[in-house]
Amino acid sequence: MSLQVEKLEKNMAKLTIEASAEELEKAIQAAYQKNKGKINMPGFRKGKAPRVMIEKMYGPGVFYEDAANALIPDAYAKEVEGCDLDIVSQPKIDVVQIEKGKSFIFTAEVALKPVVTLGEYKGVEVEKQAVEVTDEEIMAEIDKERENNSRTIDVDDRAVQNGDMVKLNFEGFVDGEAFEGGKGEDYDLTIGSGSFIPGFEEQLVGAKIGEEMEVNVTFPEEYQASELAGKAAVFKCTVNEIKVKELPEADDDFAKDVSEFDTLAEYKEDIKKNLTEKKEKEAKTAKENAVVAKVVENATMEIPDPMV
Repeated sequence: MSLQVEKLEKNMAKLTIEASAEELEKAIQAAYQKNKGKINMPGFRKGKAPRVMIEKMYGPGVFYEDAANALIPDAYAKEVEGCDLDIVSQPKIDVVQIEKGKSFIFTAEVALKPVVTLGEYKGVEVEKQAVEVTDEEIMAEIDKERENNSRTIDVDDRAVQNGDMVKLNFEGFVDGEAFEGGKGEDYDLTIGSGSFIPGFEEQLVGAKIGEEMEVNVTFPEEYQASELAGKAAVFKCTVNEIKVKELPEADDDFAKDVSEFDTLAEYKEDIKKNLTEKKEKEAKTAKENAVVAKVVENATMEIPDPMV
């Protein structure tokens, strides 16, 4: 078996691989053994016709396709493994020669990993990012932890306010008729979340537990249910429950509960330290990426189409 390599444009290459006539003959014989049981010939029981008789009747190339399909994968893999090409695509195969008594020749067109030509890279300069942690960022982290340690409490001595979590019964009507999907019971809704149609949640502010009220809205023109798009609707609503989220105070007791520190000041310092380390790592990564981007700007490469 032999291999010839022809370099083409745009980092493509054509590999010409040749297998011996003996290897081809073995593959043809194997194809005959595999297929003889499927062939009917007059005067022979099914599967008993000699190969020479089958080739006379159907032509000498009757087993060539199966033989080629058996030979090509192993021949290609063997030759590619032994060469120093960095192939980055599946081969495009073309059989050049297949004939009994002659060597078997096929080509494989492949894409090669492109060679990168570096431009000027020494002395590349990029802007260094300043690392600063603000009080607002520290408080944002504390507020996240307060949120994680919040509790929900029932409210029954006032009307609905923005930010409340309510359990809601509702039923919607268009032109006085109830519509499909417009009814819900004990539906959990956070007022101000924007979960419902624009204008719906705002009208619930001021509603009292157990009192029925009407909410008037207009479905958006691009509403997902086309039969409701752009139409005015009335929702009859009853608030069943009002709950609020209660966050712990940001004080020394809170710091003791959520950290290993005794005071809020120590907890803040630890948050500042962690945020600083995180920002320094991000700044280092950003600087490295910027350097790579600058070097890439000065580099040239031709990427083969199959790789793209």
